[in-house]
Amino acid sequence: MPRIVKESTVPNLNHVRTTSPRRAAGAYLAVAGLALSLALAGCSKPVEKVEEVRPVRAMKMAAASTRTVAQFSGEIRARYESRLGFRVAGKIVSRKVDVGAMVKRGQVLMQLDPQDLQLAQSQANAALGAAESNLELAKAELARYKDLREKNFVSQAVLDAKETAYRSARATRDQAAAALRTQRNQTGYGNLVADVDGVVTGIDAETGQVVSAGTPVVRLAQLGEKEVVISIPEDQVDALRKVSDVTVRTWANPDEALPGKLRELSPVADTATRTYTAKISLPKAPEDVRLGMTAYVTFSADGENPMLKVPLTALVQNQGASAVWLVENGTVRLAPVQLAGASGNDMLIASGLNPGQVVVTAGVHLLKPGQKVTVLDAEPVAQNSTGTAK
Repeated sequence: MPRIVKESTVPNLNHVRTTSPRRAAGAYLAVAGLALSLALAGCSKPVEKVEEVRPVRAMKMAAASTRTVAQFSGEIRARYESRLGFRVAGKIVSRKVDVGAMVKRGQVLMQLDPQDLQLAQSQANAALGAAESNLELAKAELARYKDLREKNFVSQAVLDAKETAYRSARATRDQAAAALRTQRNQTGYGNLVADVDGVVTGIDAETGQVVSAGTPVVRLAQLGEKEVVISIPEDQVDALRKVSDVTVRTWANPDEALPGKLRELSPVADTATRTYTAKISLPKAPEDVRLGMTAYVTFSADGENPMLKVPLTALVQNQGASAVWLVENGTVRLAPVQLAGASGNDMLIASGLNPGQVVVTAGVHLLKPGQKVTVLDAEPVAQNSTGTAK
């Protein structure tokens, strides 16, 4: 009697039976995995989307008076500094001082080769001797001819000629004497001496160099009042000219504030830097403030009208303009603002904000319009601050 085989509902069962046991086991595992996936898919529920709420820091806007500060670095210099040079030409044979040397009035700084100057002085001295001899001869002749004229042995014209010769000889003697004094001075000018007590700040010529008259060879700063030389940008000249609260601090001692005064402001900009040179006098500078030190000059002035200000971290750039994020009803909105300047680490707001509005101060680059936010510990309202503009 023939055997009846029932048809299986499992796909490709006949094929499985005809294949090897290993292939059959793999097929059964694949079918079981597919069935399990279909079962889980039918039982799972769709995941609900949860709107993200970002934590931010914010502050409430309030108008506050501002204190604008500008600070510039400069160098301590002497108020009076001279560039000394020889008054005659010659070759430098000796240098007596170095940079930084303290000198007294009349102290020799440099010397020229005195040989040519001494020869010129000897020549002038000889010329004076010759002039004096001619004067003595003219004087004797004048006396003799006066005696002859009294005896009527010579005419008056001859006597007048002798008187003229005598006056000429006397003038020649005076001229030679003046030339000798001048040459003695010239010889003395071979020694370059300090005209005041001071400190040597620079040497512009060395031994062996031939210099012409008036060429600066030594820079000498007078001991006394000091000042700070700074450079001011052209957009701040008019504003800083009116500031009277000026303080100076040195890099070596930044904790000590020295009172300063704007003594001089150049009316012409520097051709290279396009800045204006300003000199800040230090009438009460202590002795430890030495020439060449680096100093910082601070100009301080209170603002005329209270203004709103936000920290730099609150600003974002939107289409090339500045903006801030405002917190309104738990969401944020981007508001464009116009800046009026800097006040320390804060920016002054000219327009775009009103007192009472809440501005995000941290986390601004992670926000988008309509983003829900939660404000962390609220920052206090902005108070008066001191800023620096360099």
